[in-house]
Amino acid sequence: MRNGINWIGIDDSADKWTIAQYSGGQPAPTREFELVPSESGYRKLIGWLKQLDGEVWVVYEAGPCGYELYRKLQQKKIRCEVAAPSLTPRRPGERVKTNRRDAAKLAKLYRAGELTLIVVPDAAHEALRDLVRARRAVQRDLLRARQQLNHLLLRHGHRYRDGRHWNQRHWQWIASIELPHADAQSVIVETRLMIEQRIEQLRRYDGLIEEAAGRPQYAPYVRALTALRGIDTLTAVSILTELGDLRRFTTAPQMMAAVGLVPSEYSTGDQVRRFGITKTGNTHVRRLAIEAAWHYQRGASAGITVQRRRRDQSPVIIDIARRCDARLNRRFHRLTSRGKPSNIAIVAVARELIGFVWAIGQQLEFNRETKSSS
Repeated sequence: MRNGINWIGIDDSADKWTIAQYSGGQPAPTREFELVPSESGYRKLIGWLKQLDGEVWVVYEAGPCGYELYRKLQQKKIRCEVAAPSLTPRRPGERVKTNRRDAAKLAKLYRAGELTLIVVPDAAHEALRDLVRARRAVQRDLLRARQQLNHLLLRHGHRYRDGRHWNQRHWQWIASIELPHADAQSVIVETRLMIEQRIEQLRRYDGLIEEAAGRPQYAPYVRALTALRGIDTLTAVSILTELGDLRRFTTAPQMMAAVGLVPSEYSTGDQVRRFGITKTGNTHVRRLAIEAAWHYQRGASAGITVQRRRRDQSPVIIDIARRCDARLNRRFHRLTSRGKPSNIAIVAVARELIGFVWAIGQQLEFNRETKSSS
């Protein structure tokens, strides 16, 4: 317990801040009050923090309000940190939750060192992450619109059996359909228009992400990661924006745990029980890793596209990528030959793929201005 420090917990919401102050090791809050998150509120908060005697340590939980509070306090040379809300300790018996209690609990847990703190991205890095996430949202909208159109046609007895969906031939087939009722036909027209708009929007986002990937602070990192099979420019930029500097993970298993690809476990005494993966941490990177892992089920050699990406790469990066090819292909076939379903085997492959991503990350000097949250 460190005396002489003012521990400040803030419950940050859209309408108000609820603030709790603990001085040193005192068991009860020294002060509790509320402020409106506005320019006037910032002036009052910063003025109050600066007039406190001793050191000031401020903490709040990451949430929908983002990192504006963190950045404004840091600009004024006030120590502020952000806690991961999913890892904040909670007592099983607690059934009362209020803003005041949350602020006080944050301050006490911060004082006790029980909070898991995240690395806050700078504004430029967060903007790139917003771009990647916006592209992902458009992709989800496109998938839903296509499903909606498919289901509508099925309900009216139209089934496409002449090959793959959503190619030119499939679009021509859709355009030739005329439903007997004008209302249903209007739905087809509007859904087709929405799909076309989302496809065009997706192209624009892809162009912007490709442009960002070529910037000096990102290009070496993206280029190195694309030496791995299953990881293209979009996937590499997504990993970069979501996880940031991979060297902050001291071991590969630590990074695997950060994306929820390690087995959950409930062990007591001599009894050891393991279950499926934890599915905690970064959902987007976990999904990308599993998608990329499917590339390792066929053969252990890289195709022409991947070989082209590996040209002029450093020998260390190429060696990591080739060892990844051989190991992950062998891992997949060993698991499936023992009777494991392919979807379970591929998760194990994805976990090891994250290990190779980590290994490449250790070889690169990451731009310190592009740190990201965990």
